[in-house]
Amino acid sequence: MDMKLFSIPDYFKTVSEVLSRLPQKPVEDMTAILRQAREESRIIFCCGNGGSAGNASHFVNDVVKSTVCEGKTRYRLVSLTDNVPTLTAYANDVGYEVVFSEPLQSLGRPGDVLLAISGSGNSPNVLKAMEVAAQMGMKRIGLSGFQGGKLASMCDPCVVVPSDSMQIIEDIHLIVLHSVFLQLVQ
Repeated sequence: MDMKLFSIPDYFKTVSEVLSRLPQKPVEDMTAILRQAREESRIIFCCGNGGSAGNASHFVNDVVKSTVCEGKTRYRLVSLTDNVPTLTAYANDVGYEVVFSEPLQSLGRPGDVLLAISGSGNSPNVLKAMEVAAQMGMKRIGLSGFQGGKLASMCDPCVVVPSDSMQIIEDIHLIVLHSVFLQLVQ
């Protein structure tokens, strides 16, 4: 993987510039879907690889812990990246491309939501989970980068970070997730 190198001031400046070009409508649409999931007691599943897995787990942690409000239904979130024994069993015995889709088939139901995070938008296991989610009648939302990859056409909405730097993409994904989280607290 080619890594674009930045000085510290250039990195900060570039993150700021990319963030200023990020469309807000898909973020607002994502927030609305997640709020609806809460109202309907749906489960929100999250997945991603590497830094995106970290962002998926971080988002689940933030929402599950910090959105509890007396008199309101709790958000129900599951990070498909967090069950390491299940993930590694599927990777070893079946193939890495099914590490998210197989557990999703066991746990998900029509009307649930899959939030898929892929910096490239082309992670085979994330795309397979999106295919399965569609077959199951789940809502599909995503975070991607570069030009969106295949993921962008598989979900509505998809927040596509307009950058070719994986580090900037992952940073902005976390900013997006924090901004959504702060809307879900309300």
